[in-house]
Amino acid sequence: MQIPVQKLKEIIVAENFISAADFDILAEEAARLGHNVSDVLVSKSLVSPEYLADLLSSYFGVEKANLNTRIIEKDILQLLPEELARQKKAIVFAKEESGVFDVAMEDPSDLATIEFLEQNLGGKIKSFLALGGDLNKGFAMYGKEMSQDFRQTIEENIKESLRMGKKGDEAATEVPIVAIVDNLISYALSTRSSDIHFEIFQDGILVRYRVDGVLHEIMKVPKEVHSAIVARVKLLAGLKIDEHYKPQDGRFRYKIGGGKDVLDVRVSILPTYYGEKVEMRLLSASQRPLSLKEVGLFDEEAEIVLENIKKSYGMILVCGPTGSGKTTTLYSILGLLNKPEVNIVTIEDPIEYDIKFINQTQINSQAGITFAGGLRSILRQDPNIIMVGEIRDAETADISVQAALTGHLVLSSLHTNDAPTAVPRLMDMHIVPFLVAAVINMVLAQRLVRSICLECIYSVEPSKEIIDVIRRQLKELGIEETFKLPKLIYHGKGCQSCGGTGYRGRTGIFEILNISEDIRKSIISPDFSLDGLKKAARAQGMISMFEHGLRKVERGMTTIEEVLRVIRE
Repeated sequence: MQIPVQKLKEIIVAENFISAADFDILAEEAARLGHNVSDVLVSKSLVSPEYLADLLSSYFGVEKANLNTRIIEKDILQLLPEELARQKKAIVFAKEESGVFDVAMEDPSDLATIEFLEQNLGGKIKSFLALGGDLNKGFAMYGKEMSQDFRQTIEENIKESLRMGKKGDEAATEVPIVAIVDNLISYALSTRSSDIHFEIFQDGILVRYRVDGVLHEIMKVPKEVHSAIVARVKLLAGLKIDEHYKPQDGRFRYKIGGGKDVLDVRVSILPTYYGEKVEMRLLSASQRPLSLKEVGLFDEEAEIVLENIKKSYGMILVCGPTGSGKTTTLYSILGLLNKPEVNIVTIEDPIEYDIKFINQTQINSQAGITFAGGLRSILRQDPNIIMVGEIRDAETADISVQAALTGHLVLSSLHTNDAPTAVPRLMDMHIVPFLVAAVINMVLAQRLVRSICLECIYSVEPSKEIIDVIRRQLKELGIEETFKLPKLIYHGKGCQSCGGTGYRGRTGIFEILNISEDIRKSIISPDFSLDGLKKAARAQGMISMFEHGLRKVERGMTTIEEVLRVIRE
């Protein structure tokens, strides 16, 4: 459902969000990337998703569904099976006394879908507008209802597989094993899981899902079907079924609910003491790069990033441990830089998302493609912007620095705990201080925290214990006197929408080291020290990740427990 581009231009320009000339440039960019203009406006934080929803609702004369604030009865929801709901991007959420069905739709003006739904439901429908996040809330409700059905289906297929007596690759294409793997993935999607772990131990197989960064045990499965399930996953990912003693990596695409949406599933097979462990990372194949605001940056921090990516050369580093969202942030920056006049090439391990008009190269050590080797080849491809997935060794660091010094903008990640530590980390890789000072434009460090569920959020005054913990942490950072303690903190009670956890989704907490002239002087100083660098950074206004997290605690975006958990990891 899209407002005609010319009409959208009239509205957006009249509201002074953007000039007519800049809108035309964005429209060309959207057409080139195959995105809707409205999506580009949101991703560049020029309009909010809420404003866009209000605009669509007003223009097409339909009400917003607001599924986040509605309780949908099970019988009503099930009037439209999940597969059809996902395929048609529609959720039945109420039935009026007149017999009319209220349906939340991505495109309430789609007459063909309306006619199909009326025939399927056996009555007239009233269409409501529901954007992606709203629809996902409805799809998640199917997941809550399918929990018991999921376990029952798995158990029935396990029994059937055991009765058939086939093992390994013989059973990989049989209906029961196919159904088990499909159900594991479908249920993981309904619970918003990012990863599926299939782990074998002495007494059976443990299935665990990672939801919002935290692992949850889902069920146990008999060992007898282990070889068949592993063989099925290997078959889907194009791996060697008869190889059991070497790690293997692959990927495959999974069609969601019979619709057009597809999921990229990245597969890792690892030999362990009792057998092969399977890890599946679930990645949306159609996900657009997030805006800096969606990633979790505040406006003033996003401005620092935008100023630095305007530079034609130098290095931008994103730091943090594994699983802290570094790649997502790098992709967001690439989304902003992806324009017709620049050549962007990446070297990654692995490629998380396929981005249109960006040349992405996958590390393949067997074929001789390493970060260092791939980077040398990239430099012969006339790039303007290079993204190196991770700087792991001195050779990669040296080539990256030379590239940044010779007219290229280089984006990369480092495994450090905070932003200032990136400087001595590069020095440890034998990059001399004056080159470090000359080449780095900005260092951004980050962690991911769980967001409070907005349907069960409540506020309380912080207890003495919490205040003491905050003060201790601030004292360690040397900023106890300069930070105002929050008067209220927030938590989630736990509800059906968040599965009783009190959390739903994740956001980033950040610290940004902007390399000014004073910082450069500190780096090349003969008596350089990390503590001295941190003091210089604080003097020019850098706030720590903990302070950034406290700001989000005050605004009800996360809890103090989450901030402390990731800061202390």
